[in-house]
Amino acid sequence: MLQLVLLLLLLPAVVPLFCYTCVFPTIAPLQCIGFPLQCPEGQVCLSSTAVGQEGDFRVMINERSCILRSLCSVSGEKHIMGLNFTFTNDCCDSHLCNGAAVPAAPYWLATVLTLLASYTFK
Repeated sequence: MLQLVLLLLLLPAVVPLFCYTCVFPTIAPLQCIGFPLQCPEGQVCLSSTAVGQEGDFRVMINERSCILRSLCSVSGEKHIMGLNFTFTNDCCDSHLCNGAAVPAAPYWLATVLTLLASYTFK
C-alpha cells in the first residue's frame, strides 16, 4: 500500500497536452505534415485555416500547433506571400485533437518547399 501511495505522489500533477504541429503551414490541397508536440502549460491545440483571394486566384493555408487559450476562436486578417488572408483559429483541448492529416507525397513536399523558398528569398 505504501508503494502505491509513493507512486501516486511521483506522478505529475498536470498531464501535459500533446497537439499536432505542422512542419510548415501547407497550401491546399496539400496536407499538413504534422508531428506530435508537447504544448507549454496553459496552451491548447490549434487548427487554423487562412484563405487568400486575388481575383479568381484563391489559396488556402492550413496550420496546426499549440496556442494560448485567449487566441482561440479569433478571426482576422494577415498578409502572406503578397496576398491578404482571412483566418480563423479553432481550438480543442484533448490529446492530438487538432488532427493532422496523412503526410503529403514527397513530390508535393518538394513543390511546397520550392514555392515557400521563392517567396521567402525575394
